[in-house]
Amino acid sequence: MTSVHGTEPDDRVRDHRVRGEQVPDERVPGEHVSDDRILVDVRDLEVHFPIKRGVVFDRTVGYVYAVDGVSLRIHRGETYGLVGESGCGKSTLGRALLRLEKPTAGSIVFGGTDLAGLRSEPLRRMRRRMQMVFQDSLSSLDPRQSVESLLVEGLRAHGLDHGREATGTRLRELLAAVGLPASALRKYPHEFSGGQRQRVGIARALAVEPDLVVADEPVSALDVSVQAQVLNLLADLQDELGLTYLVIAHDLAVVRHIADRIGVMYLGGLVEETEAGSLYAEPLHPYTRALLSAVPVPEPEVEDRREQILLSGDLPSPAAPPAGCRFHTRCPWRQPQRCDSERPELREVDPGHRVACHYAEDIRDGRIRPVEDE
Repeated sequence: MTSVHGTEPDDRVRDHRVRGEQVPDERVPGEHVSDDRILVDVRDLEVHFPIKRGVVFDRTVGYVYAVDGVSLRIHRGETYGLVGESGCGKSTLGRALLRLEKPTAGSIVFGGTDLAGLRSEPLRRMRRRMQMVFQDSLSSLDPRQSVESLLVEGLRAHGLDHGREATGTRLRELLAAVGLPASALRKYPHEFSGGQRQRVGIARALAVEPDLVVADEPVSALDVSVQAQVLNLLADLQDELGLTYLVIAHDLAVVRHIADRIGVMYLGGLVEETEAGSLYAEPLHPYTRALLSAVPVPEPEVEDRREQILLSGDLPSPAAPPAGCRFHTRCPWRQPQRCDSERPELREVDPGHRVACHYAEDIRDGRIRPVEDE
């Protein structure tokens, strides 16, 4: 495969997960840490959408708390997986990092620059360094534009269109990098399969040579066999180009395949964050344990023995989140005297393992049992 930059990658056998160097978590809440190994540093991010009423919708009667106080870091060269059920705010968080949604409060420091305060031209220049791959490849590609037009558009927007011959070479390199023939340049989105359209979307994101790629449910609309091909492509491109990924997904198997670290979201907040292996081996937050218990295991004997957690009730509305711990209305380990009134901080329980639960250690060590077991 030819690289996007026109050089041949070496022939070594590559691990499909590029491990970013881990950075000690020595931070004070609300403060940023200066470290060249950190590409994205998010502090206390909030994205609230007003609920309008009235004849001309001029009266605000409430807010949807889509993202409500999220702090996280993404290290250079790593893949950060963000998971959670529909409506938890993970896609809104991803869009806010690229300033496709305007933050209500908090800061997003990208490569040393706070994006939350940028406007117009400075923000447009920064967007060359961060791109997005959308879930629905058909609706994210203009059906009236050929692949060539779609790819050239980004190059021209950022002043990277250096003449017909150089641009043509660049476009062919991009298509080769994502496994498409040069003849695809003359085709339109409807002429491709779902997997091929997603490859076009990836090529479009890579065209401006970004540092960060936010992939929002990049394989959820694809067949299982095609999912593996696209995930392997993303891993190969990361290895070759030194990319940093934020992969948003609801499928824990997808995230496990590609992520170095994983953050779990519930109702606008981050409830657990750790390395991928640690999360699957020993989840500490009750919500994460419930999510993993719902993933089927293809071995009947193991499936029969493992913990099964059934959550009661429905996901609360993000327009009226419960007081205290957001998860307490569905948590089998709920302790009413504290969980109902005090919102837990995302704290480090083990090295590199942060959990937003008052009783994470007690649950892990069996000192607190699920309600149904008492």
